Amino acid sequence: MLTESENSQIDTLFLKLQEGVQRFLGYPIATDFNYELLYRFLQFPLNNIGDPFQDSTYAIGTREFEREVVDFFADIYHAPKDDYWGYVTNGGTEGNLYGLYLARELHRNGIVYFSEDTHYSVNKNVNLLGMRYIMIKSQPSGEIDYDDLRESIRLHRDVPVIIMANIGTTMKEARDDISKIRGILTDLVIQQSYIHSDSAFCGTYAPFIEPKPAFDFADGADSVAVSGHKFVGSPIPCGVVIVKKRNAERIGEGVGYIGCRDTTITGSRNGFTPLVLWYAIKTLGKEGLKKRLNDCLEIAEYAVEAMNRHGIPAWRNPNALTVVLPKVKESIKNKWQLATSDVSHIIVAPGVTKAQIDTLIQDLVGDLNI
Repeated sequence: MLTESENSQIDTLFLKLQEGVQRFLGYPIATDFNYELLYRFLQFPLNNIGDPFQDSTYAIGTREFEREVVDFFADIYHAPKDDYWGYVTNGGTEGNLYGLYLARELHRNGIVYFSEDTHYSVNKNVNLLGMRYIMIKSQPSGEIDYDDLRESIRLHRDVPVIIMANIGTTMKEARDDISKIRGILTDLVIQQSYIHSDSAFCGTYAPFIEPKPAFDFADGADSVAVSGHKFVGSPIPCGVVIVKKRNAERIGEGVGYIGCRDTTITGSRNGFTPLVLWYAIKTLGKEGLKKRLNDCLEIAEYAVEAMNRHGIPAWRNPNALTVVLPKVKESIKNKWQLATSDVSHIIVAPGVTKAQIDTLIQDLVGDLNI
């Protein structure tokens, strides 16, 4: 049993988190979820070790639920009907790593291209995999500079091209257009290429934006990674990666003692998060995700208009849930947990309310030299 002091430590942490989530506007994380129905499964050592599409001698898992999650995301990403594979990851970084891993196995001497607004983990991933890369300029919106991309590829057109496309950059939620990128590859007669779609935050709602961003398999992607704990919401970080099955079959090996192939990055994998995502997509469905998006878009629009009325030069990209504003003071950044680089932003993830926006604006107006 815990001591009185240790119980007090736990209680203090709970109150701190309970209070902190009320001022949580800088990260793309939903806070409105409720998975009480699933708490009973935390008594089991759930592990989806190995390939989710193969049974294992380790039977305390949820791989049948994981397969349904993969099927759902493959459907909304227009993956080839008889040629897709995927699994539930630990988050977007692992999904991106898997996409780059496949690309490297297909094109051993390829060069990876990504914009300067790309998430920091991509640079880490290419270094882990020992892949060559070229960083491309970004437009002011955060979207990749297609002219710079074209010229960089032209100078190395004898080398396979691997693209890390951003479908929602970290600070400005800009989206690279995969159809434009495919057009560049066609114009330059590039014979060997691979495009991975980093759709961490946007991937769950991008299929329902009108007009739909060019980001999925129908637009020319070879793989798509999305985070599950961001727009959907989860108490544990997680994600999904969807790839073409024929490419995934090039990697992995059979492991006798687990009774299936080892085809994922981590081997042992969380068996609880597939259950969380399954529950979310079953209770929300496509229509629920659309409503979730529209509710957030309404509040994002409200945030920009309200800030502008109070003299705060806030803006957002078309159909974005990220509101960009000038770099805020340290006190406001820390109080509201605002991600900050050369600019600051708030992200209208599910759970954010107009009341929170109004209270933040009061703090900002208190010192317009934000």
